[in-house]
Amino acid sequence: MKKRKTVLITGATSGIGFALAKCFGKEGYDLILVSPSKERLYQTEVKLLQFMQGGKNGIVTICQDLSMPDAAQKINQQLKKKKVSVDILVNNAGVGLIGEAVTNDAEKLNQMLQVNIQAVTQLCTVFLREMYQKGGGKILNVASVGAFQPGPYTAAYYASKAYVASYSRAIRSEAARKGIQVCTLYPGTTHTNFFRRAGKKTPFWAMSPDRVAHIAYNGLMKNREIIVPGIFNRLLRLIPVKMKSKAVAVLKRD
Repeated sequence: MKKRKTVLITGATSGIGFALAKCFGKEGYDLILVSPSKERLYQTEVKLLQFMQGGKNGIVTICQDLSMPDAAQKINQQLKKKKVSVDILVNNAGVGLIGEAVTNDAEKLNQMLQVNIQAVTQLCTVFLREMYQKGGGKILNVASVGAFQPGPYTAAYYASKAYVASYSRAIRSEAARKGIQVCTLYPGTTHTNFFRRAGKKTPFWAMSPDRVAHIAYNGLMKNREIIVPGIFNRLLRLIPVKMKSKAVAVLKRD
């Protein structure tokens, strides 16, 4: 029998990550779910088993805080102990920070940069090596439409997503020679916990996580370099950068 493929998803207990877990689970993938909360991992596993209606998907949960400098190595060590390999890596976990740059809390800023930049880079490095050895694999990195322009009052967050965009497109070129696919998702405003954690209301035009995940999954399977869900988000790319930055400043300013 053909062995089922395994996908590792960070930030898998809510929002786009949970929606992606449902997409992959429905398609028969074994799931590796990563989150810093044991309780939420357990709840997510139960929900996914119910969603898949007793499917034979294997589910492995890893409780790991990605803001820790050695998070990627610890995840890899746990997988080796469990003798689980990764066929698809989804770097979905992300942290937002809204406010004027000079008012950002230093600890929260460092945590955000660790999750949004360092963890993504380290996880790609670790699992690309294994994919190179196997001669195949896929990576989906989640950036944001905010990566396409500077974001006043979300300066570090937008910049971190610009890093993800640039890094992903660069390693895509390198990895293609080894038969590895690297795709990048650029979601716009989505109904997730992002705005709630930032103390803001979710805009009424936000897309549903399930819709974003469906588009992301199909884009990854088609090996699309840039995946931008929603006509509105794709049209935004045509607006001049300065105009978009001014609009962001108006929306995000207190």
